[in-house]
Amino acid sequence: MWVNDLEKTKDFYAKYFQVEAGERYRNAKNDFTSYFLFFDGASTTIEIMHRPDLSDCSRKSLFSPGLTHLAISVGDRMAVDRLTDQLREDGYPIVSEPRVTGDGYYESVILDPERNIIEITE
Repeated sequence: MWVNDLEKTKDFYAKYFQVEAGERYRNAKNDFTSYFLFFDGASTTIEIMHRPDLSDCSRKSLFSPGLTHLAISVGDRMAVDRLTDQLREDGYPIVSEPRVTGDGYYESVILDPERNIIEITE
């Protein structure tokens, strides 16, 4: 995932989703930097990446081409509710309050610091 602010994005996922960040990688030749983010107990890994020549990748619409969203399971409905409330208190946009979706999932939807859509599921 390309990001404008590598450290802020890493800290967000570490704080709210308990990811463990690997060592910061830097390629001096092209000033590319990245972190791998590891989810505890899961085989899922996200790589967040940055270059100073990155074009503006801020999301203009919630419905735009590219990565649609990430769905991250936090265990149960109470955890979805608690995390959604914490993110709201910390000033992150809540796109959709916790609810049961038409396809039967219990989730809320928030925006991360880069305005990526994150579904928080049970």
